Amino acid sequence: MARGAASERDGSLSDGVRPGEEPADAAPPALAIEGLSKRFGDGAASVLAVDDVGLTVERGSIVGLLGPNGAGKTTLIKCTLGIVLPDSGSVRVFGADVTDGRRAAYANVDAMLEGARNDYWRLTVRENLRYFATIAGVDPDSVRGRHDRLLDRLELTAKADTPVRELSRGMKQKVSLASVLAGGAELVFLDEPTLGLDVESSRTLRRELRRLAREEGLTIVLSSHDMDVVEDVCDRVVMMANGRIVADDTVAALRSGAGDVVRVVSADVDDAVVATLRERFDVRGVETDLGAVERDGDRRDGGDRRGPTAVEVAAGGDALYDLMDALRAAGVTVEGIETVRPELEDVFVDLTGVEPGEGGSDEGGSGEGDLSDAAADSRGRSP
Repeated sequence: MARGAASERDGSLSDGVRPGEEPADAAPPALAIEGLSKRFGDGAASVLAVDDVGLTVERGSIVGLLGPNGAGKTTLIKCTLGIVLPDSGSVRVFGADVTDGRRAAYANVDAMLEGARNDYWRLTVRENLRYFATIAGVDPDSVRGRHDRLLDRLELTAKADTPVRELSRGMKQKVSLASVLAGGAELVFLDEPTLGLDVESSRTLRRELRRLAREEGLTIVLSSHDMDVVEDVCDRVVMMANGRIVADDTVAALRSGAGDVVRVVSADVDDAVVATLRERFDVRGVETDLGAVERDGDRRDGGDRRGPTAVEVAAGGDALYDLMDALRAAGVTVEGIETVRPELEDVFVDLTGVEPGEGGSDEGGSGEGDLSDAAADSRGRSP
């Protein structure tokens, strides 16, 4: 987003407190949203995209924003960035109410959004960094060292004098991130930041994001459908569904809160046994005809006979004893058993009922592209 006059930044927090030190008076959070609601349209055809959402993002943290398409996260980001006016609620950025002075409130905010042309493709990589530092109110010569470090850490030094239009999609994505960081923004919104990157480039970008948050106090709100990226980078995850926040916690807490799942493997598990288990337990999955299983260090190959079946059952605490009793009563000899920790994606599906990336627009057809175009315009970029 376009940033007003800003002082030169050297990576420290805006209130002069070094990372790791406690201020005398606690500074306000980077982002505070209260009672935010937004409805599109009128009457029966209207869509309540965001429904009384409250959210706080502390300085120096990385928060993941997840939700199926149509969950409301796009509209929430638009309202937060000032692209869409909410019907009710408030947004404060570093303590400043955005309605009191848009330019001042967004002075230290920037965004990299999926679908937008986030850089000028006719300019070189370094020229893009200098340009976006300039429109942030920073003398580009004064932050040349910062730009050199960004180019080095994002592995762009060799392409610094290459026009962006000649780069691969993955390289353009890294240039977009570098441009967002070029002027020293303290709060950034990143939409699908690893899209188009190969495995190694994705790791490089994740590593740099973690470093920027840890060492320079950068605050990041990251939206992605790549659960590996969210688990690897984010301190905290906010999940949305139907315009509301349905979960807000650390990755570890969300996964542990999903409950224990036990995976039992046995050739004695047939359809009748599975049906019996479903009557008494929450059966999460069944995998049939595995072919071979490990038992006492030896492999038992199925040959022509039907292979063993693995059944996953939500059973923690005393329920585990009940499960063993039920298996014994059904004549099942357990050949393998293990506790399966749910993945973040499993938690996501359980809470939202939708696979990542599925769903529709939360704006009654206006589409995700509007966010990219509006944000690009607000930064002075041509989409």
